[in-house]
Amino acid sequence: MEKAAFEGWLESVSTTFLALSDQQRNQSLDHLISLSGAAQLRHLSNRLEALLKRDFLRLLPLELAFYLLRWLDPQTLLTCCLVCKQWNKVINACTEVWQSVCRDLGWRIDESIQDATHWKGVYLKAKLRMKQLREEDAFETSSLIGHSARVYALYYRDGLLCTGSDDLSAKLWDVRTGQCVYGIQTHTCATVKFDEQKLVTGSFDNTIACWEWCTGAKIQQFRGHTGAVFSIDYNDDLDTLVSGSADFTVKVWSLSSGTCVNTLTGHTEWVTKVHLQKSQVESMMHSPGDYILLSVDKYEIKVWPIGCEINCKCLKTLSVSEDRSVCLQPRLQFDGRYIVCSSDLGIYQWDFASFDVIRVIKPQQDPSSLSLLGFGKVFALLFDNHHLYVMDLRTEVTVGRWPLPAYRKSKRGSSFLPGVTSWLNGLDGKNDAGLVFATSMPDHSIHLVLWRENG
Repeated sequence: MEKAAFEGWLESVSTTFLALSDQQRNQSLDHLISLSGAAQLRHLSNRLEALLKRDFLRLLPLELAFYLLRWLDPQTLLTCCLVCKQWNKVINACTEVWQSVCRDLGWRIDESIQDATHWKGVYLKAKLRMKQLREEDAFETSSLIGHSARVYALYYRDGLLCTGSDDLSAKLWDVRTGQCVYGIQTHTCATVKFDEQKLVTGSFDNTIACWEWCTGAKIQQFRGHTGAVFSIDYNDDLDTLVSGSADFTVKVWSLSSGTCVNTLTGHTEWVTKVHLQKSQVESMMHSPGDYILLSVDKYEIKVWPIGCEINCKCLKTLSVSEDRSVCLQPRLQFDGRYIVCSSDLGIYQWDFASFDVIRVIKPQQDPSSLSLLGFGKVFALLFDNHHLYVMDLRTEVTVGRWPLPAYRKSKRGSSFLPGVTSWLNGLDGKNDAGLVFATSMPDHSIHLVLWRENG
């Protein structure tokens, strides 16, 4: 058919087709399709795909495409990456989307890294780590063997664990290798704390001693308590050591001379924890940079100013029940902004500026049997007689747990401790390594829970 004749015929058919009803149009198309060969059907398929299957990711501006992608869950995003090369390219270029899903999993976000491919890789690693936590596969265990009697005291710092025992010795262990680095003869240790040069021990013989690591020599002794010393803390810059005792008192000492500067009274139970920390907030009672001492007994937390040893008065007494019917657990955390302590009713968080209770967390487990190990911005680490628990503080849901053996119980809370705690403020792919938890065992060994390598 000549071109002019074909164009006239096509115009006539088109006019007639537009005058038909929908049903008649469909019948006409069906008839034409039945008369078509492979070339016509292939052409028809390509035309229909272009008309009906509109690729919105290809057609939309990137900003709008990224906005829509933010509404998808991570698994759907990964599935969308498999649709075609163009989709994979667009999704892999959306940094904010992958940062957001990483943040949802409790990962720290470094805003300076704007490589979307990097954050997609981080997400896949984070997803695996959270799966391991859920399936009790994130940790592994090890033991430290060397003491010949009960281990009462533990202290962890920078990959090193110090243990104080009833065998009149203290040992310093490299957690990574399990090797004993130092071992010195001491008194019976109820509490320990160390740095690179020295070890400070509180004892059931009512004294405190300072020992030199390299020689094992006793370089200072502190006498004055009339009961066992359950907790100590010190600050070299302040030349100050503080101690809490079974004699219901808190003592402030000169670290260099060993003399008692002040005795703080007011507790009516054993003082099981003392903690020195700089205030990070302003209030009517303290300013940022002021050193604060917290002391804890069975029912109360007392707040003291440090640097005002003469006529030092308690700034505040905190408790979870006015009638002393609810016991505090022998754990305390204070970062200068918030005080956190577990109790028989749950985990309490106080704002240090106002001393108001700003949060009470009641775990799924029995709060009276649960102890606080660490409390961060994203996660909390808790444990009871049978398990270690990781709680997502944003939802207050347990996201992981780990079985524990029958460890040696301590009412003072000195025979167990957390290891690395930076991951509680958000995982970053590097801080989920090393020691998670340590506790003394009835056979005098130390049971360690460590992060398993995230393969």
